[in-house]
Amino acid sequence: MDVLDKIIAFKRSELKCKKKLLPVSKFEDSAFFKCEMPSFYDALAKPGPSIIGEFKRKSPSNGIININTEVEQVAREYEEEGIAAMSILTDMEFFGGADHDLRNVAGFVKIPLLRKDFIVDEYQVVESKSIGASAILLIATVLSKKEVGALTELSLNLGMDVLFEIHDEKDLEKISHRIKIIGVNNRNLKTFEVNMDHSGELFSRLPENCLKVAESGFQTYKEVTKLFTTGYNAFLIGGKFMRSKNPGKAAARFMKDLKKSME
Repeated sequence: MDVLDKIIAFKRSELKCKKKLLPVSKFEDSAFFKCEMPSFYDALAKPGPSIIGEFKRKSPSNGIININTEVEQVAREYEEEGIAAMSILTDMEFFGGADHDLRNVAGFVKIPLLRKDFIVDEYQVVESKSIGASAILLIATVLSKKEVGALTELSLNLGMDVLFEIHDEKDLEKISHRIKIIGVNNRNLKTFEVNMDHSGELFSRLPENCLKVAESGFQTYKEVTKLFTTGYNAFLIGGKFMRSKNPGKAAARFMKDLKKSME
């Protein structure tokens, strides 16, 4: 069993417990449930390369990344430095995240928040809305075409966008016609190895009508500008910022260099 299989197996087990403790109907009591959150799609569709800054404390491949910074502080600094959107890991077991990380941030930032987790059930989609997410991540590798369609439909009906993540060309067979944002992960979720050429290699096969996001492994602004020239709209960057003692300052330096390169 590879790492991804372990994560999904644990997630399904975790969901059984959560459903017993908290019925899905309770999510509708959340203050966020009836709120219209900032549009993830609109944030990524703006001119120029859009950066999605990520918050994560650890990962299966890198171990502890940063456990000394507060998500609220990072969110404020990301927003101040022109980060277009923020991705927040809510998986506790493997990434050290929590639902309340996203919920706490959703109350005061104006940038859209992506709930990054391993979503395999409609329960998690409704839960995402209740904690203030503007968008959810759907990983094609762990879902069937039918599941992608159903989860996408529910998410859009609740007012959330979907980032549909693929890892190879076969994953494109599962895409729903209603999906408007597609991401290519440079990290293989089974081995957790990174190939920075992966996004470029798959670009020509991506649907023309979708916003395109390149994910993982970015270390320099030059990697972003190269793929922006190729045609990508947005770039998800986590480790580059989070490995710094001050992720906000790391993001500020990166954004400054990126902006200069675009002049």
